Amino acid sequence: MTTEHETAPAPSAELREEYAQLAEDVAKHQVAYHQKDAPLVSDAEYDQLIHRLRAIEAEHPELRSADSPTEQVGGAPSEAFAPVEHLQRMYSLEDLFSLEELRIWYDRAAASLEKQRPGEKPRWLVEVKIDGLAINLLYRGSELVRAATRGDGTTGEDVTHNVRTIGDIPQQLNGENHPEELEVRGEIFMPSAEFAQFNETLIAAGKPPLANPRNAAAGSIRQKDPAKTAQRPLSMFVHGIGARSGFELTSQHQTYDQLAAWGLPVSPYTEVLESFEQIEAYLKRFEDKRHSLVHEIDGVVIKVDSFAHQRALGHTSRVPRWAAAFKYPPEEVTTRLLDIREQVGRTGRVTPYAVLKKVKVAGSEVQRATLHNQDVVKAKGVLIGDDVFIRKAGDVIPEVLGPVLPAREGREYELREYVFPQNCPACGTLLAPGKEGDVDYRCPNAETCPAQLAERVIHIGSRGALDIEALGEEAGHALTQPAEPVPGPLRNEADLFGLTPEDLKEVRIWRQRRGKEATPGELELVPYFWTKNGQKPTANTTKLFDELEKAKQQPLWRVLVALSIRHVGPTASRALASAYGSMDKIRAASEDELAGIDGVGPVIAASVREWFSVDWHCRVVERWTAAGVRMEDEVNEDTPRTLEGMTVVVTGSLENYSRDESKEAIISRGGRASGSVSKKTHYVVAGENAGSKLAKAEQLGVPVLDEEQFDVLLTQGPEGLQTNE
Repeated sequence: MTTEHETAPAPSAELREEYAQLAEDVAKHQVAYHQKDAPLVSDAEYDQLIHRLRAIEAEHPELRSADSPTEQVGGAPSEAFAPVEHLQRMYSLEDLFSLEELRIWYDRAAASLEKQRPGEKPRWLVEVKIDGLAINLLYRGSELVRAATRGDGTTGEDVTHNVRTIGDIPQQLNGENHPEELEVRGEIFMPSAEFAQFNETLIAAGKPPLANPRNAAAGSIRQKDPAKTAQRPLSMFVHGIGARSGFELTSQHQTYDQLAAWGLPVSPYTEVLESFEQIEAYLKRFEDKRHSLVHEIDGVVIKVDSFAHQRALGHTSRVPRWAAAFKYPPEEVTTRLLDIREQVGRTGRVTPYAVLKKVKVAGSEVQRATLHNQDVVKAKGVLIGDDVFIRKAGDVIPEVLGPVLPAREGREYELREYVFPQNCPACGTLLAPGKEGDVDYRCPNAETCPAQLAERVIHIGSRGALDIEALGEEAGHALTQPAEPVPGPLRNEADLFGLTPEDLKEVRIWRQRRGKEATPGELELVPYFWTKNGQKPTANTTKLFDELEKAKQQPLWRVLVALSIRHVGPTASRALASAYGSMDKIRAASEDELAGIDGVGPVIAASVREWFSVDWHCRVVERWTAAGVRMEDEVNEDTPRTLEGMTVVVTGSLENYSRDESKEAIISRGGRASGSVSKKTHYVVAGENAGSKLAKAEQLGVPVLDEEQFDVLLTQGPEGLQTNE
């Protein structure tokens, strides 16, 4: 950025060309997003484009024209609705993408205020940025007389009839002393839970699901028939006011309090803070729990709280100087769907997945994404070759949301429909449909299907099962590969604990060739478990056998998880192990007896009985037992049953307990270690960085304990907590 004493060099021809193309692209995306509710790119990609456009204009203001997309607020109103002029202009917000940018904005605002109003320290109202549709409500007296979209900031669309169908928005204000005239600004959104349910109903009806909650809200409000809007689960939160007559308060937070008293919905996530450090902590806290809120968010809005301070700072032609939006890293992008293939899971379920053009999202590069099942592929309406929206939230598996429909124009001949296979892609066995109500297809060749066997062996080594670190994905596939490049030694997981290093000597895998003479992408066939000269096992192989030996002493519940019994995860396995204590007793129990155990139920009970009715399954248990795998838990009579019949939830990080250790401590004392909070929960133990479960406990009035109180509960039971109060 040049200073006022410097003159920037004239823009090059290449920069002028880049600027012209950017301006054209941004303008096109503004129309698609604001007027058609059919974006061509993700919000994050649009942000990058307009951010670059503003950077060029800041360096070369001579390029900016009056109709530059950077000077626009929203988009022109649609011709499908009557135009409405707002009494007071609706502004956009300056977007900030890093803490450094936020610090610059914060310091600039604080310095400007100090210059104009010396000694008056500003307070900052912060609130999560809802990913929805901006709306302007006009109340006269206590009555809602009009609702309009933001449009271009000056003129919006009259959507009064549709907005009246939203239950959160009062037609008549509560209380007394209403202003003569008041514009209330807010955000209409579709709550996350309702959005998921609504998409499920669309898919069940054979209709394409909605791409995201923002498009869902915008499309719902722009329905020509209000009856259709009324069928959509919409909500709203207030985030400001515009023109007002007979309504004078001194701050933003006081205004929110008054609007709430009149019955308008105000966000529960708003706070008034004193410093940049407090704002930074707020940003971190809500980034960690952004997916456990009522609605989707894409950032945080920071405002100067005092109206006097807001007036002192004023506005630019496009944005207020007293407010800004901090954007979190993008979790939704667009890319090309190159192909749709299938994978076979450890229980035989065959699921399609998307092969994508590599793209960066949520901090990592993605080339694959889930498509759930063949019905979802059809309902989403994606074609191979489409440009698609994909989403990756934190550590969640990337998901294809839907096609970018406008991008198909002129490319229709390149696209093709996906056809789900009739035979297993791994072993060729004819696929079998699921039971009634189950849309999945499964490969019935459970014992010898190489894909299922590989996934089961990998699962055995996972942290949730026997926790064998050296038995990862590559080792699992090498041990079970059917023929190429060299057959693996396992044809069934029953022999896993009977392997010897000599059994692995001939196993080879394809790997990227290394060295100066290697060409990009060139592969070579190399030993996996032994050194290249075949003289000795590798260090990883020695580690594998050491860990297999240790795994033999894992508790019974982990052995149950490792067997890949359908529906039997850690919770059900713990319940079974706690109730019976040995594999023999579980095998001997009837379906009714199993179903009666808390945490098991009829579906899991039936699955357990069905699994043990298969001969080769029983041989796995028998071979593991013969190899020394422990099939019975040792009972410590000295451990007090202080939590008999109680449900305890542990959330966050504890100093002296890992997640598994805290569960073991609860279960060994007769309690139930649950993963979710409900009215039936007796206690929630909250460690560092406790998230939505802590909030749910406080909402339901469930007692919350710290780690010290947890120790007391384990040793003395609830009575000990009362004694120590």
